Amino acid sequence: MKVLVTGGAGYIGGHVVDALLRSGREVVVVDDLSTGRADRVPDVPLVRVDLATSASVDVLVEAMRRHAVTAVVHLAGRKKVAESVARPEWYRVQNVGGTAHVLAAMTTAGVRRLVFSSSAAVYGSPDVALVDEGTPTDPISPYGATKLAGEVLVAAAVDHGVRSFSLRYFNVAGARSWVLRDDEEANLVTTVLGRLARGEAPQVNGTDYPTPDGTCVRDLVDVRDVADAHVAALLALETASATTAEVLNVGTGAGASVREVVERLRALDGSDLPVEELPRRVGDPAVVVAAVDRARSRLGWQATYGLDDVLTSAWGAARGAQVTRGR
Repeated sequence: MKVLVTGGAGYIGGHVVDALLRSGREVVVVDDLSTGRADRVPDVPLVRVDLATSASVDVLVEAMRRHAVTAVVHLAGRKKVAESVARPEWYRVQNVGGTAHVLAAMTTAGVRRLVFSSSAAVYGSPDVALVDEGTPTDPISPYGATKLAGEVLVAAAVDHGVRSFSLRYFNVAGARSWVLRDDEEANLVTTVLGRLARGEAPQVNGTDYPTPDGTCVRDLVDVRDVADAHVAALLALETASATTAEVLNVGTGAGASVREVVERLRALDGSDLPVEELPRRVGDPAVVVAAVDRARSRLGWQATYGLDDVLTSAWGAARGAQVTRGR
């Protein structure tokens, strides 16, 4: 199986490419390198194109045919919630438009297997202890709305014979190496590590939630497990006897509070900086933890890394990058 990975130079994409190569697959990466890094891409073909442009369809078709691609992992897209609020129409063009172009190219090139990168953001603020795939979708950000719209497009591609899994990631963190690290301060772990590296106090948004320590509870899943979920999904698509479009949660099934994560990162860093407590952010639900039984049943996949693994690997990768830069 030769797999085309859009967004393969990104943080999650780089780990997915690494996992695919480790599993013996051949890989072609598609990335415009606007946020991805070329050093994350190993010695595999790299096609540079902006998927939001209609011209990308012909580029993708040519790449799929030239490299005899048999499956696609579509990760490319914008993922910053605050940015999506500020630029909702741009997010629609980038994420929904990009997905439509990938599907159009697949249909033309005759590629019939797809793993789509979705997000737990499609659920919005669910009022349940464990979020399963049957929990109503009600995104509260334009970003989440674009991911849900992408899922709708992917599901409709069943009519063109496309078999697919849409993987709803929960809070992805960690790193296999410093080269593959997440260098954007767009989530809790990277934001805290960035502030600690600059000698700034880590921040907690909201301390009065109805949780054991008053801070939000989230499901942190290791990026290495997330990458392995893609490999498992592709294997399931290889052996599927019928055309299908399914959504699956990718998480651990266990929650960790924001305060717990911050304190563990402070301990790893040997920091005595005090924690700065801030008011709640609008739209932050108290608890979001994945129910993961369906992924285990359908893919034979489950998370193998725990919270300590996630945080230790993220901290180690960040420190490795600092040492490499001579800091």
